[in-house]
Amino acid sequence: FAHAFYILLSPETPETKISFETYTNINDLNNPWNLVPTYIQVFENGTTNSNSFIIQKPDGNTNMFTNFKMALFAVYLFLTGDSRALSNWTYNDNSTLAILVVLFSLLIVVYLMNLFIRLLNIAIEKDKVSYLIQKAEIIAEIELFYLLPHQRRWYAWFPEVIHYYASVDKTREKIKEMISKGEWKTEFPELKQNLLNELAIQSVDENSLQQLLKEIQSKL
Repeated sequence: FAHAFYILLSPETPETKISFETYTNINDLNNPWNLVPTYIQVFENGTTNSNSFIIQKPDGNTNMFTNFKMALFAVYLFLTGDSRALSNWTYNDNSTLAILVVLFSLLIVVYLMNLFIRLLNIAIEKDKVSYLIQKAEIIAEIELFYLLPHQRRWYAWFPEVIHYYASVDKTREKIKEMISKGEWKTEFPELKQNLLNELAIQSVDENSLQQLLKEIQSKL
């Protein structure tokens, strides 16, 4: 988009020949002297002078598309919501510019922003386990050091039995992942064997699963 805006809005006069100090009357609509506001003289009878009476002096921001570096910066500003770099052109007289602005809004602002948000959500979901572990550690610290003894005995806060619903498919996938990575330890062997039986897990690596079951059974 920066290249497209640069081709469309760059002046025909080379950048080295553009002067912000000396007025140049050139038939170039993208010349900075032709983009600045002009003021004409109005007579008492309502007629006007066709020649410009006062011309505002341009600067480097009048046409930011005089070189490609400034064009990149102008597009960056437009991405952040600052469209002043395009305020010196009328969209009614320049349909190509209007089309580029609409395409920029649809492709960059809508599509790419939503894509970045989606990628960020995926990264957060992958790191959800670390978040839950840290949250559990903070809660455990609060329970140990910030609660009074009688508060720790409140059944509303600390029930004897906690009912937890887990998806069977997700649990089966997680156990298989832990087995394949060697994270399926042998603590609580009876509980883990019952869990394997309930889920009817058929591991891809039958040898490692059989070896794990034998290890669990030897501890019973």
